[in-house]
Amino acid sequence: MGDVTFTTDGFVVDAAIVGAAFGLPADEVPARLRAGAITSRCETGIDADAGRWRLTFFCGGRALRLTVDQTGAILSRATFAAHAPAAGPIDLASLGR
Repeated sequence: MGDVTFTTDGFVVDAAIVGAAFGLPADEVPARLRAGAITSRCETGIDADAGRWRLTFFCGGRALRLTVDQTGAILSRATFAAHAPAAGPIDLASLGR
């Protein structure tokens, strides 16, 4: 498997990439995802970023952000301090849109 693949259910990211970002063995990543200890967010690029996706994983006050293209190639990767966003709908009116 490549680093990131597309399926009918969404994206599949190699657990070794996620684990390395959070200092975890790859074999622990699926269980932590199921338990909610690792969460994720997917954003679709528009306009100049069409054909790209930003995949962000959150765990223990850290984040891994991958930008991928339509072939699944990782265009950029970054890790940084961050907490998972609160669940729930976003009020676009409050963002001035």
